[in-house]
Amino acid sequence: MSNLEVSQFTHTPFYCEENVYFLLKKLCKDGVADADGSDLFVVFISNDKKQIPLWHQKASTRADGIILWDYHVICIQRKRDGNSHLVWDLDSSLSFPSPLASYVSETIRPSFQLFSEYQRSFRIVHAPIFLRFFASDRRHMKDSVGNWTAQPPAYEPIVAEDGTIHNLNEYMEIHASDESTNMEADLINSVFTQQLGVVIGENQLEEFFSQIS
Repeated sequence: MSNLEVSQFTHTPFYCEENVYFLLKKLCKDGVADADGSDLFVVFISNDKKQIPLWHQKASTRADGIILWDYHVICIQRKRDGNSHLVWDLDSSLSFPSPLASYVSETIRPSFQLFSEYQRSFRIVHAPIFLRFFASDRRHMKDSVGNWTAQPPAYEPIVAEDGTIHNLNEYMEIHASDESTNMEADLINSVFTQQLGVVIGENQLEEFFSQIS
C-alpha cells in the first residue's frame, strides 16, 4: 500500500476525469507506479441512462454514501506476484487506495439487485494511451447559456498530444451494447492498443484484471 494521502493529489469536485489524469502523473512521478504508467488503467463508469449508483462516495449526503453519478472515473493499478490490484478513487470514503475486491463489493456492489437502467458499464483505458490522447475543454460543465455548472479548475484545460482540445464525450459515452461478453485474449490485448480501450460489464471487472496480471 502507498503512504500517499488524498490531500496530496489535485482534486476539483465534479471534474473526476481531470483529477484522474493528474493522479496518473503523480503516481508515475512519485515511483508508486511504473514510470510510464504501464501498470495503471483509467476506468470510466457510466451507462445508457447516465445514472450510475455508487456507494461510499464523499459527495453523498446519506449514511451509506450512495450517490447517483452520470459518470465516474477511477484508476486501477495492476499488481503482480499475487498482490491485490488497487483502486485509486479520490471521491471515495473507503481506504485510499482500496484493494480491487473490496472496492467492487463495497462501492459497486454487483450482488445488489438493481433495475436494469442502473446497471453499470466500464470503459477501461490503458494509462499511457490516456495520457497521450485525452483532452477536455470542459464544455460538458456549462449550461445552455454558457455558465459553469461547477467551478472549473484554475489550471488550463488538458490538450492531447496531437492538439485535440476535446474528446471527453468519446470516453464517457458508454452503452451496454458496447460491452464485450467474453474475456478472450483479443479483448485483453485491445486495452493496450485502442485509444478508447474496451468496455465490459459490472460483473466482469475483477475477472478482467485477473486476466491481465
